[in-house]
Amino acid sequence: MKIPNSKLQTPNKFQKSKSNPCRAPFFLRFGICSLFGFWILGFGICTRGADLPPALTRFLSAQTNLQTWSADLTQIRQLKALTQPLTSTGHVWFAAPNKFRWEIGSPAQTIAVRGGDEMLVIYPRLKRVEKYPLSGEKMGQWKDTLALLEAGFPRSEADIHQRFKVVSITPTNDVAVVVLQPKSASARRMMPQISIVFATNDFQLRATELQFGDGSTMRNEFRNAELNPKLDPALFAPKLDPDFKIVEPMTQ
Repeated sequence: MKIPNSKLQTPNKFQKSKSNPCRAPFFLRFGICSLFGFWILGFGICTRGADLPPALTRFLSAQTNLQTWSADLTQIRQLKALTQPLTSTGHVWFAAPNKFRWEIGSPAQTIAVRGGDEMLVIYPRLKRVEKYPLSGEKMGQWKDTLALLEAGFPRSEADIHQRFKVVSITPTNDVAVVVLQPKSASARRMMPQISIVFATNDFQLRATELQFGDGSTMRNEFRNAELNPKLDPALFAPKLDPDFKIVEPMTQ
């Protein structure tokens, strides 16, 4: 049974608290994971003078020619308050350097889109749009975390070392699992650990998993991926009906 979106919203009294690491439900459900997933896709690094594990270096180098990408996905969320995970399916599209569209549900119940310096989260059934800035003072307590995942799509291994500690890399069958820890203390409080799963034969992204400060996790498993497909620019510039309500949670 699907839980209605309204049940997944953080109560207002908790949204006001600075001690609550999940003030904006969007970032828990979509923003951080989508930013991180496409940050990984956008690496396109040069490999000089660093000491990353060879498998991770080869994975990052394999992304050099990536311009567009799309894939089906299964999203699995483990919440401490629930005994069973929440599982959804959807699709993602990416265009370098930082445009993406993320749809969950069929037909889509939630759509996250970045086409410029902001992200839109669209709830078609509710006729509601949430707008989140990715620059400026409005980012508030999310500034360090978004800077960690967003800034510039790092182009060198030195950039990785500046932002992350590589905790481990574990080969398992035909995939490798890399565990990263943010170096920024504020980002680490919100997101203590990140895992990347990639294939060891073609070095393509297979999954990302994020562990959040409240103990919940979110895993995205990708399949039917297409490398450099031709994408319609309209994917990243959605047209909204006049009756949609637009809100800016970060200013509230």
